[in-house]
Amino acid sequence: MKVTVVGAGAVGASCAEYIAIKNFASEVVLVDIKEGFAEGKAMDLMQTASLNGFDTKITGVTGDYSKTAGSDICVITSGIPRKPGMTREELIGINAGIVKTVSASLIEHSPNTIIIVVSNPMDTMTYLVHKSTNLPKNRIIGMGGALDSARFKYRLAEALEAPISDIDGMVIGGHSDTGMVPLTSHATRNSVKVSEFLSEERLEQVAADTKVGGATLTKLLGTSAWYAPGAAVSGLVQAIACDQKKMFPCSTLLEGEYELSDICIGVPVILGKNGIEKIVNIPLSDAEKAHMQASAEGVRKTNGLLEV
Repeated sequence: MKVTVVGAGAVGASCAEYIAIKNFASEVVLVDIKEGFAEGKAMDLMQTASLNGFDTKITGVTGDYSKTAGSDICVITSGIPRKPGMTREELIGINAGIVKTVSASLIEHSPNTIIIVVSNPMDTMTYLVHKSTNLPKNRIIGMGGALDSARFKYRLAEALEAPISDIDGMVIGGHSDTGMVPLTSHATRNSVKVSEFLSEERLEQVAADTKVGGATLTKLLGTSAWYAPGAAVSGLVQAIACDQKKMFPCSTLLEGEYELSDICIGVPVILGKNGIEKIVNIPLSDAEKAHMQASAEGVRKTNGLLEV
């Protein structure tokens, strides 16, 4: 199992680290445009192998996509990160060109690969990969919902003063501060609805804090977060590589599901060796349906800025 991660910055390096530590891949290739940067990150990570007990080989290359040939899964993290006060949508001009070029280079050397898109604005970048390549829809996946759901579960555990292993919850919709749809009506603590423990007002606060999870961290850190995004990517990659049939909310091309078409947006999917193996339809309340439609309108507005 060979995995390529494009972009050796904080997010890309975290992806490579978490994938390697889980020890299911034979090789992870890190690619970056900055001379020697990916090579240095790969060397640093390989020097943790004996300490962290993994045998995955991590290789770094500067812009040489021939070294990515035969990759089963490719992760695109490249692009400029958010700075304090920036929205994900403001990144579209620069990142669209990068993602389009990178995806073409990856597919040239790995035509059967599955692509996971991390670059922001993530739903629009996932849609761009669909429109600019010939890959089938099951092999193009946007990461956002997996990360947003992890942040939702963190906020729920915080509110409940419960261990996070007790918590299950999901965020669908667009990967943006206004587009996320935290499904508080479906969230549970050990199969008991969280509404049994938390007031409606507290749940609304949890949802609000979840939506600005990325912006909160960007304000604190001065740049985008990297540990949780890297962990989210590694979870998706492992589910595909190990054919786990796990359910994650991911950005995928919809063709009538959730009453939406010709759009990439976060919904629950089953991930296995073929990438997205099934889109899972779950019942939504009227309010959640309205939020989902509003989220889709926001994504379409950003998509309209693309030059495909």
